[in-house]
Amino acid sequence: MNFCPECGSKVEAKQIDHALRFVCINNECAGIYWNNPTPVVAALVKSGGDYILARNKSWPKGIFSLITGYLEAGEEAEAAVLREVSEELGLTGEVVHYLGHHMFKEKNQLILAFEVHATGTIVPGEELAEIKQVSVGELAAYNFKPLYITEAVIAQWRRVSHQC
Repeated sequence: MNFCPECGSKVEAKQIDHALRFVCINNECAGIYWNNPTPVVAALVKSGGDYILARNKSWPKGIFSLITGYLEAGEEAEAAVLREVSEELGLTGEVVHYLGHHMFKEKNQLILAFEVHATGTIVPGEELAEIKQVSVGELAAYNFKPLYITEAVIAQWRRVSHQC
């Protein structure tokens, strides 16, 4: 970062609260860029007895994960995850379990994961290349590598739903 997002002045790196932060050099502004993580919601969606995995258009073939999306300003996490299920799959859902939070350091994102039971006819959104429906047993044994956060969410789902 070279310029303050508040006033446009130059910034300089300073040690604040045990981390290097960018601070505006304009004394009237003195804005600090904290680089807080971006909140993202993730849904493990169950519909019609199966779980739905999705592949984003930008991902390599064979890589499937959960339904995800950004939390909007002023939006509750549960409302955001249901909105994403509706936008990406065309389904109406209900949050049944919180499956934890996970730090995705590579993108500075905080992932808030939920299990969602959904109804309706699946209509994949424009961001998705393909979907895959898997049984409970297939989900429990699915290899999500290299998606370590998805693996952690599924591990929590196993604990919550007693799937071994």
